[in-house]
Amino acid sequence: MSIEKELHSRSGSLCELCGATENLTAYEVAPAKGTVDKNILVCATCHTQIENPEQMDANHWRCLNDSMWSTIPAVQVIAWRMLNRLRSEGWPQDLLDMLYLDEETLEWAKATGEGVSDEDAVKHIDSNGVQLQSGDTVILIKDLNVKGGGFTAKRGTAVRNISLVADNAEHIEGRVEGQQIVILTKYVKKSN
Repeated sequence: MSIEKELHSRSGSLCELCGATENLTAYEVAPAKGTVDKNILVCATCHTQIENPEQMDANHWRCLNDSMWSTIPAVQVIAWRMLNRLRSEGWPQDLLDMLYLDEETLEWAKATGEGVSDEDAVKHIDSNGVQLQSGDTVILIKDLNVKGGGFTAKRGTAVRNISLVADNAEHIEGRVEGQQIVILTKYVKKSN
């Protein structure tokens, strides 16, 4: 069964954030590994506003008053992230104060840097001083021996859809030759 079909079954074909029934699609909650547990079913409105914070309509997100109580960790993560984005509105702070996430789910919610003040955020910087984001593509600037992998990742190799190691600014993760590896940021440059 496809991820989208499983999500429709799990949610009753409703947006897991606002309850809409039209234009539903699977949304992968970063950082993710492509499993149904790391996806939620969202409507086009929610999807657009999650991806484009400048298009946020604070009133649309009052739906989080209900959806933040979901038992699905991926829904809880997005609710936490959106409430943090809207914190300046006033009412989202009240909901954040009530929202409980277990340690693992809270760590996942914070993994993208959402809800962390700029001075406290761990910044992943490539060899050229450019800040890396989860989902970026980077290029290796040096041959790297992969410990335990039995191969060398060659200079010039593109590593797509990287994930950031939340508590270490010098480490990112990505797939090279089908294996998930940890890469030091000083050995990569962000791809254009």
